[in-house]
Amino acid sequence: MQVADVMTSASVTESPHDSLRSAAETMWKQQTGSLLVMDGDRLIGIITERDVMKAVARGRDVDATPVSEIMTRDVLTVSPQASLHEAARQMAARWIRHLPVVDGGAVTGVVSQRDLVGIFAALVQDETGGTALASDELVRSQRLARIEHGDLD
Repeated sequence: MQVADVMTSASVTESPHDSLRSAAETMWKQQTGSLLVMDGDRLIGIITERDVMKAVARGRDVDATPVSEIMTRDVLTVSPQASLHEAARQMAARWIRHLPVVDGGAVTGVVSQRDLVGIFAALVQDETGGTALASDELVRSQRLARIEHGDLD
């Protein structure tokens, strides 16, 4: 199985100049743990919920600090044709949870730990003959709908 089979669409900041608060709000609204930082069509960084928490813990002003000051600039990426095994190995070796998928220089999606766990759970379900598990995308869309209706704080 390849990365392209499980990746999700990428969540992107509007600008590397966006504040940490704006990034955190976007992550919450989109129910994602990372945002890709783009300069036009070019990937220039990634910011994660852990980056935001670390900045807050170190006393950074979430309204005055731009994403560009805390984002990871040397972003590891993977091609859509990469195997899930390779993506999982890279993520585990570098302790990262979100891996941008890039094809010919263009970002096509992100593979996350959540995506990999969903595949693993489906494989286990297939082997054990258990009940079908809800897909990550279904769970995420239901959660987003609840947020839109004000059901989650």
